Amino acid sequence: MNEVINKSVEFRDLGPMDYQQAWDYQEAIFAETVALKIKNRNLPPESQTRTPNYLLFVEHPHVYTLGKSGKPENLLLDESGLADYRATYYRINRGGDITYHGPGQLVGYPILDLDNFFTDIHKYLRYLEEAIIRTLADYGIEAGRIDGLTGVWLDHITQQNPRKICALGVKSSRWVTMHGFAFNLNVDLSYFSHIVPCGIDDKAVTSLHLELGRPVDESEAKERVKKHLSDLFEMDFA
Repeated sequence: MNEVINKSVEFRDLGPMDYQQAWDYQEAIFAETVALKIKNRNLPPESQTRTPNYLLFVEHPHVYTLGKSGKPENLLLDESGLADYRATYYRINRGGDITYHGPGQLVGYPILDLDNFFTDIHKYLRYLEEAIIRTLADYGIEAGRIDGLTGVWLDHITQQNPRKICALGVKSSRWVTMHGFAFNLNVDLSYFSHIVPCGIDDKAVTSLHLELGRPVDESEAKERVKKHLSDLFEMDFA
């Protein structure tokens, strides 16, 4: 095994944070990691510095974000409408279409050097989904995937009333990742009515508190997600 492999992950719970501030925070870590990989490339293994890995948890105020391949018309509010709902809007550099972030949602930003784990972006996405699927199973809720659609869904088999509970959108360069997942725990779903979520207009969105019929202990949910990510990626949290 390459002696510079590093499966240690620094966990940081950033708490409530403005979207732009969190984006800048991610970008700084991402840029430093990529720069270190470029530097290492010209050094023998014994002189290389291990690349770091991070898992950031954050909760954003009301915000809509549009990915690189998204359609601006999937935001159904104009500037005055955004102001009325105290929401902001950003076009950003992840994959995917439009989504919503807000209070009661667990947003996870893994900034990983996949050379420390595995170099397969599809496997990476499936592992993020699997961590949420396993977390939902802890709460007695069966969830899974729908072919051709990224994210985690309820009623994914019969699809009588399929509804998304976790959205994914990532960026990767030189196998370093950023952005991540948004898991609805105690979310006001009315904010999703102002967009075409992820560009999908024929399927619903849900939140764990509605499925359980009670408020979710968000600290407990965070610990469950962390555990499943650790198991799947064989991470060691610092």
